[in-house]
Amino acid sequence: MCLLDQVVAWDAQTLHARSASHRRLDNPLRNGDKLRAVHACEYGAQAMAVHGGLCARAAGETAAPGFLVALRQVQLTVARLDDLPGDLDVYVERLLAGPDSWQYGFRVEHAGRVLAQGRAAVVNRSAGGAEEPA
Repeated sequence: MCLLDQVVAWDAQTLHARSASHRRLDNPLRNGDKLRAVHACEYGAQAMAVHGGLCARAAGETAAPGFLVALRQVQLTVARLDDLPGDLDVYVERLLAGPDSWQYGFRVEHAGRVLAQGRAAVVNRSAGGAEEPA
């Protein structure tokens, strides 16, 4: 599942992505005819993954796969996303990067209005013996 349409800009700490997938009827996160605002967290998580991949590639490495293990201080200012006419802007900022974990702040906006924001923690899938589910 890929919800993001475009990377607008990125650097070693931040990424700005854009998406119109919230309006698509085939969006896999839709429940009936609605896409709830809580799914903005998935847009943020995907932007974090893209940022990690771009940073790894820039360093000549391959990004380590990770598990999203925590969301903190999530604030939603709307009930749903599917009724918004324009694109979503998704911003992430890497707050902390260790050898086996990362913390990011994320923000999802529509026409300059913040729809969702929060923080997320990701742990390297291979850290501590964690294995991919069978």
